[in-house]
Amino acid sequence: MRFPLKPKKWAYLKGQWGEKIAARYLQLKGYSLLESRLKTPFGEIDLIMRKGSFIVAVEVKTRATYEEAAFSLSSFQMRRIQQALLFYIKRYPSPLDLRFDVILISSWMWPKHIRGAWVPN
Repeated sequence: MRFPLKPKKWAYLKGQWGEKIAARYLQLKGYSLLESRLKTPFGEIDLIMRKGSFIVAVEVKTRATYEEAAFSLSSFQMRRIQQALLFYIKRYPSPLDLRFDVILISSWMWPKHIRGAWVPN
């Protein structure tokens, strides 16, 4: 007999699935994957991709609808991701420009890519 997953475990697995979908989607669009689930002292960046003259920090939000996914990104999370990317850049210096994107994942829908979702402070 199988026991159902606890909500936290289910959310974790759903997030991993969304990140894999997002990485493949961006690779099909010509992006190169540099890092996945990068952990820093400031927090985690879901994906770090490169395309052209940009290093892109990608936050992946997997929810029931695009709207829920979009509204789940807080200003606190944006600041944390900015700090984490700056930590990464100090560790691996690059002359490339930085950009912050969001991928919204909703069941049975194509991923929605928001380029330049926010501008760092």
